[in-house]
Amino acid sequence: MRTLVMTAPGGAESSSVVEAAEPTPGPGELTIDVAYAGLNFVDVMARRGDAGYATWPHRPGLEVSGTVRALGPGVTGFTVGDRVAAVPKGAGMSEVALSRAELTVPVPDGVPLAEAAATPLGLATSLLLLTDAGRFTPGDTVLVHSASGGIGNAIARLVPLLGGGRLIGTVGRPEKIAEAESAGYSPALVRDTGLTEAVHAATDGRGVDLILDPLGTTALNLDLDLAAPGGRVVLFGNATGAPVEALPPVGRLLRGNLTVTGFSHRGLAATAPTRVAAATSRILGFLAEGKLAMPVTEVAGLAGIPAAHDLLAAGRGTGKYVARIGG
Repeated sequence: MRTLVMTAPGGAESSSVVEAAEPTPGPGELTIDVAYAGLNFVDVMARRGDAGYATWPHRPGLEVSGTVRALGPGVTGFTVGDRVAAVPKGAGMSEVALSRAELTVPVPDGVPLAEAAATPLGLATSLLLLTDAGRFTPGDTVLVHSASGGIGNAIARLVPLLGGGRLIGTVGRPEKIAEAESAGYSPALVRDTGLTEAVHAATDGRGVDLILDPLGTTALNLDLDLAAPGGRVVLFGNATGAPVEALPPVGRLLRGNLTVTGFSHRGLAATAPTRVAAATSRILGFLAEGKLAMPVTEVAGLAGIPAAHDLLAAGRGTGKYVARIGG
């Protein structure tokens, strides 16, 4: 089978499509003929060599859709040919992927496999950020950093389904404002020296109930300045690649009744897979019922993935990318 391999930290030049042995499912596992593989910023973090994201050579890909190819011992509830979405055991950017059955969910009739491939990591993360980590309640004001990206776009689509609230977005460069605003962020603001004043003006001085931050700790002091009394800050990932700094003094959190929470999809998949599967199933239900639409940009095959990763690395990606592998 063909698979994408990253051989060393770097850019597109470090990625190539090679032949590899097809995986064989063990107990509790199954293999999937991959139709689509989702692209995520975590792939970029692995490619550039961020600590803890890759060992070399690295085979990326943490969300796929397709059809069941083979079942391992003890797997029930699936048959060969079933349409599924899954969090594979890495190496999802391959013609055949290996997944734990507990992290594989059926794709309802009528849901395109291209959209389903955006579900197990991208959309499920967005839902879990809001409901589990962020304790979202209807009417909350939610601020999302990197609002024009795939996660930001998904959060903007999910908040109305969860009861509605105010959406404020930040972006890294002015040309991203229009895209974030079209997704539903009002206002969308560039992260610059006037951001604190602009957010307080937009909220009549109250601040923000929930802040979703993928920037490591580089914006954490800003987040705490923007938080309303009782506000929650959820840190998920470290898109900047900068060293992670110490958390702020407890006194600052106590004075504002503030909460800082960490979220890791990878950690949750390893320790509480049923929560990831449940979130994935809920998202697929929204898609099947027509309550949620998730436009995706299709990348042409495995060979097109490195160039798309370059766009994400440069902060020039738009929305959610999925690569068509087969099917």
